[in-house]
Amino acid sequence: MTKPSYRSSALSGDQAAHDELLAEAFRDHAVPAEDAGRDLYVDDIAGAAPTTGSLDLAERNSFRRVIRDTEIRAEEQADGYEVEYRKLRLEQVILIGVWTEGTTAEVEANMNELAALAETAGANVVEMLYQKRDKPDPGTYIGSGKVGELKDIVMATGADTVVCDGELSPGQMVALEEALKVKVIDRTMLILDIFAQHAKSKEGKAQVSLAQMEYLYTRTRGWGGNLSRQAGGRAGSNGGVGLRGPGETRIEADRRRLRSEMAKLRRELAGMKTARDVKRAQRQRSTIPKIAIAGYTNAGKSSLINVMTDAGVLVEDALFATLDPSTRKAELADGRSVVLTDTVGFVRHLPTQLVEAFKSTLEEVAGADLMLHVVDGSDPFPLKQIKAVNEVLAEITRDTGEEIPPEIVVVNKIDQADPVVLAELRHAFADSGRDVVFVSARTGEGISELEGRIEMFLNTLDAHVTLLVPYTRGDIISRLHEEGTVRSEDYKEEGTLIDVRLPRILARQYSDFVVS
Repeated sequence: MTKPSYRSSALSGDQAAHDELLAEAFRDHAVPAEDAGRDLYVDDIAGAAPTTGSLDLAERNSFRRVIRDTEIRAEEQADGYEVEYRKLRLEQVILIGVWTEGTTAEVEANMNELAALAETAGANVVEMLYQKRDKPDPGTYIGSGKVGELKDIVMATGADTVVCDGELSPGQMVALEEALKVKVIDRTMLILDIFAQHAKSKEGKAQVSLAQMEYLYTRTRGWGGNLSRQAGGRAGSNGGVGLRGPGETRIEADRRRLRSEMAKLRRELAGMKTARDVKRAQRQRSTIPKIAIAGYTNAGKSSLINVMTDAGVLVEDALFATLDPSTRKAELADGRSVVLTDTVGFVRHLPTQLVEAFKSTLEEVAGADLMLHVVDGSDPFPLKQIKAVNEVLAEITRDTGEEIPPEIVVVNKIDQADPVVLAELRHAFADSGRDVVFVSARTGEGISELEGRIEMFLNTLDAHVTLLVPYTRGDIISRLHEEGTVRSEDYKEEGTLIDVRLPRILARQYSDFVVS
């Protein structure tokens, strides 16, 4: 019989309250009963080795704030809003939007996506509301009447931040902050904050910093007006020759500093581009087929590359969980090797600063032989996701002058999808004639069909030849097995007779050995 444990009577009241608060804050991290009494670290080491993705996820969760029902949060209303734009700490937030078009279900889906973005950034959403208007109000975004209603909700809930589902002008942001007396940010600032948290590589961090500075350049000011214009030397004063006039304001000094920092980051990114171009040129010289995985954020791109390559990259049910591209080598059922590259996810109304900053990452799509366009089948409006991705890709290719490679649409998460939505997708793709595969990266359903579709497409890029290779050229036979699809192999007196499908560039290289 297990002996019950009792709190020591010598424990002070303050210590007991502290322990209860900690127990409440970390209640979700309690060790399960079946794991009690064993060394989890030692057991994990003795078992399967943790993947890179699981380690990244553990590191990310270790710094995530406890927000749910606890009262552990800063009262920023009393702090005077001394917070930098690039270090936003979102906590209790209210979401507001403007309904200008579409159905009620569509606008609610948009608000739910904004809520997912806020939660990914570390916020706790306490209220959501939207206003039906022909267009956003130029002064306050939602109109003066809705601002009064919003102010009452802010006071009742004690919210710290209001997040708008759209891009606010500097005037709209100032008007809302003065009326609500809390922080107001827009969708672009929220996405930039998520990118700043999740960027890991040196280039990714530099790209995010540049995007943030470009966005903040026209919005240079501080909470409470501590960066507003300040008077310099006054005209007509006794400052002497050369010292009279308005002088340089604080806002001009801040913008000059931002321009200097942006120029420095652009130089650093230009230097990184050289190394990236060298690596891309090496991949282009390789005859191994290159496949880019693109799609809407949280559609399951990383899960798909994991199930196809056992890469172990980070997977999390969150928007923009992975930002840095991951390239992994995979082997298809016919023995052919391919290279899969996971790119950054898209989202509707993706900030133009991020499109420009991550153009280098998305160049991987244009340089691929095939693109897997991953769609979230569990989303209520997957066709709108496809439209948003196509718009961003069209903008990138228009600027670079390159063409989008052939694509296979991969509808993921069919195990969680509404059958009616799947039927709508099947009907839409049947009419368009686009190549589509329905899969579930979690259960593995449809993955074999997807690999078969990839093999069929790659066969169209290959040449079907028969080679007679001398026995002294074993290196050619090895390369044909690695980079081609061997259909038959026979040993003759003159050498190895091999029937193979291989890349056209390789067929031209070995044209001297072709017999048919």
